[in-house]
Amino acid sequence: MSDNTSTFEERLLQVFRGTLIDIIRDTTTKPGSSHPLSERTREEICHCLDLITARQREMAEAAGRPLDERPVFPEQTPCKKNDHDPE
Repeated sequence: MSDNTSTFEERLLQVFRGTLIDIIRDTTTKPGSSHPLSERTREEICHCLDLITARQREMAEAAGRPLDERPVFPEQTPCKKNDHDPE
């Protein structure tokens, strides 16, 4: 298996994380509106995301890869690395 090939666990964690983030996006309400999910459920989703991120970080460190993911919001474009920075 090459270094660029994700393991089954890495792919599984990425899918779980993406699904939880989609649930958050789909159920986010405007300020003042009641939320369709209970407070406990929202806390559990956050806890799951924390555990997934911690495991992804462990796996990246063990493989010698940086885990340099940053959130990208719908109204933003991803940040690009500066090509002029010295390496």
